[in-house]
Amino acid sequence: MDGQFGARGFDGAASVSSSEGMPSRAPVEPIGAVLEIAGSSSQVLIDPEALHALEGNPDPTVANAGQVGSQVKVRVGATWLIANVRSLKLQGDHIAAYIDFLGEGDEERLTGKLYKFRRGVTRYPTPGAPVFPVSTADLKQIYAAEDRAHIEIGNVYPTKDIRAALYVDAMLGKHFALLGSTGTGKSTAAALILHRICELAPQGHVVMVDPHGEYASAFKTTGALYDVSNLQMPYWLMNFEEHCEVFLTSSGSDRQMDADILAKCVLAAKQKNRLAAEIGKLTVDAPIPYLLSDLTQILQLEMGKMDKATDTAPFLRIRSKIDEIKGDPRYAFMFSGMLVADTMASFLSRVFRLPGDGKPISIIDVSGVPSEITSVVVAVLSRMVFDFAIWSRGESKRPILLVCEEAHRYVPNERNADGSSVGRILSRIAKEGRKYGVSLGLITQRPSDLAEGVLSQCGTILSMRLNNERDQAFVKAAMPEGARGFLDSIPALRNRECIAVGEGVATPIRLLFDALEDNKRPASDDPLFSELWRDTGGEEQILERTIRRWRAQGK
Repeated sequence: MDGQFGARGFDGAASVSSSEGMPSRAPVEPIGAVLEIAGSSSQVLIDPEALHALEGNPDPTVANAGQVGSQVKVRVGATWLIANVRSLKLQGDHIAAYIDFLGEGDEERLTGKLYKFRRGVTRYPTPGAPVFPVSTADLKQIYAAEDRAHIEIGNVYPTKDIRAALYVDAMLGKHFALLGSTGTGKSTAAALILHRICELAPQGHVVMVDPHGEYASAFKTTGALYDVSNLQMPYWLMNFEEHCEVFLTSSGSDRQMDADILAKCVLAAKQKNRLAAEIGKLTVDAPIPYLLSDLTQILQLEMGKMDKATDTAPFLRIRSKIDEIKGDPRYAFMFSGMLVADTMASFLSRVFRLPGDGKPISIIDVSGVPSEITSVVVAVLSRMVFDFAIWSRGESKRPILLVCEEAHRYVPNERNADGSSVGRILSRIAKEGRKYGVSLGLITQRPSDLAEGVLSQCGTILSMRLNNERDQAFVKAAMPEGARGFLDSIPALRNRECIAVGEGVATPIRLLFDALEDNKRPASDDPLFSELWRDTGGEEQILERTIRRWRAQGK
């Protein structure tokens, strides 16, 4: 084998290419030859001396040839096949490299340059075919954004000037996921992508669920910001399943009894509204305004019909929960008496940016929402997006992008499942959303805690560094076969670097995200303990103000 692919063997391969009467076609000498072809993954033998000769090359991409993560090319007829180097090992006097084919491009007959790169392989090379290093000019063609709508988010590794683009329609049309361990720059990367999308589509419709209140500072000028002080989400927008999550405290057989009573009473309360008269057959899920006082009154009436005192227990349970919620100031953003008017149109208009008024993104900060109903609030928002898309069919299309930060909290896997409605609605959007014009963007640091199948529904995956082995394995299982070589480098990525694969990119890319201006960055910086612990003074006032806010629950 070494004899066949020795130094003379490479020279022979090179001379074959030049004997075709076009010596100018391969200005760079080959660095090796194809050893084995096997579908997506194949093997080439690389000559270490040839690599050594390229180290001083002025083109940094050529000088980088043969390293893990770099690209090589092989000529097949009038096309160049491009492959990514996945792994290297020493084999005799040569280096054996496992490669994954990325795609092919046409060869310009006079210069040998690559152009019109496309994903996929139509013809494979034969063993013995010479292998050449890829140049910066080749990379520019490989990663050049087509005429399709795209956003530029960074530079292709290891270059400083080749731009990495995401195709917006393909990325949003089939959902996307941004993954990365804490501290890798995930929030800043999410803000960067959303800023670029907003710049491309200033009349767009983006809804972002922000569980930590990080993104308000990033979208002060380009977004509409909502939190518990101004969200004003009417409680009657909840469907019956969400009503049960908020109002029912029992479990087991008692819960079913309580649910039947609540369904009957909520329906009766909704029927008191004049809107109900316009609807032939009203269901308990219909978003019709009703008064909480009507609901407690109907509960009281129904309870009066009971014969035994023991039969009144379910009514008392539900009524005491409703009274508790009405009296709790933390729930005022949703259960205030001011929200009974039919404000559904204005609420959807505000939250979905219809019209956008130059602020295409609404940031829903749920950090101030009581933890017991956070998942219900996210469920209502998500379901509103999906239901709006379903019931607006036949109208002019208004696609909506729903971005979910800390997605593993809302769409947990079977081990962590809590049976909440938010997991079901987000899973449904992942499976069916694109048919109705709803796009889902999932941002998470624990992809292995996501529900099975949700990640595989994401057509574009941007993975930053993942430190946990289970997370790495989970992401690899969701990635296409041809990108496996890139995935091996996930644990070795630096901050702000990511591997992008799937529908939104021309070919798998390792890229470095652009730096974001300070005024566009989310408030997610880690505290500097060494500096902050030097500050002293004013602790009494800090405690006093904090306790006042704490007791008033933010009011």
